[in-house]
Amino acid sequence: MEDLFRSYWWLLFPMAWFVIGGFSSWLNYRKQRETLKLLKTYADKGQEPPEALLRVLDKPIDSDSELWAGATASSSGGDDGTWFTVVLMGLLAAGFGYASWANMYGQSDAFLIVAMVLGAVGVACLVSGLMKLGRRRNRS
Repeated sequence: MEDLFRSYWWLLFPMAWFVIGGFSSWLNYRKQRETLKLLKTYADKGQEPPEALLRVLDKPIDSDSELWAGATASSSGGDDGTWFTVVLMGLLAAGFGYASWANMYGQSDAFLIVAMVLGAVGVACLVSGLMKLGRRRNRS
């Protein structure tokens, strides 16, 4: 069993990512379900619900922007975490690139592949962020 853990310890990270994502979706589902119950009580009384209550239902159930970007940024139309991702992927790519260059643990090729993948994700996020910035400027 110890050998199994030693060989596949890194699988804990993607499994934790899936668990956290599932939990976040479940919390969003519960929030929308409770919002619908509250809207039903307003409808039963014949009152108009507040605008903030209706905005909760505009977000998709599987939206995890609150989890990663913060509720204030996503609700105000601000940054959704794209620039954070660009910087994070760039730093990780640089770190793995250095590990490849230094031939750490004799695994230069593996580190190079990881650095290239992280660099590609960083560039894709950069392009996405620049396109969002361009659309925001065109609307103004």
